[in-house]
Amino acid sequence: MALLKQWKEIAYSETANKGDLQRLWSDYFQKEKEIYMELLKTPDETAEGTVKELAERFGVDLMTMTGFLDGINDSLKEANPIEEMEEDTKVNLGFDKELLYKNMVAAGADWLYNLEEWHDIFDEDKRKALYKEQKSSTTIVKGAKIYPNDPCPCGSGKKYKKCCGRNA
Repeated sequence: MALLKQWKEIAYSETANKGDLQRLWSDYFQKEKEIYMELLKTPDETAEGTVKELAERFGVDLMTMTGFLDGINDSLKEANPIEEMEEDTKVNLGFDKELLYKNMVAAGADWLYNLEEWHDIFDEDKRKALYKEQKSSTTIVKGAKIYPNDPCPCGSGKKYKKCCGRNA
């Protein structure tokens, strides 16, 4: 069975004890943070190897590395074949710095986008701009409401109710 499927069965189990799942995720988030701290120290280097080699390099088990690879995949310059990944599959962690930061913001992972290591990559203004850009990209902005006595937006010069509003 592919590693990702195994990871999802464990991490998103419907039948598992809630306390066990909570401990699993708590443990995972701590390990994930440590891996990111390591990666962000040398953001322009691409860590690569088999899934098993990367798990050993970062001192985590195979399932934790699988979860990590699943989480970072959308931020990579070149996506990994995570769906059919096995322990001997060659993978890379070459991430796009801005995309990774914004994806951390989108996930609400403040323990990741607030890591000290980001301070050496982006200055405070850049981090704020990326944060704002990500947040505003998911905000729905409605157009101004047109009232019956407003000028028609089609440019006819008539009131909306006498022009395009008649058909509405």
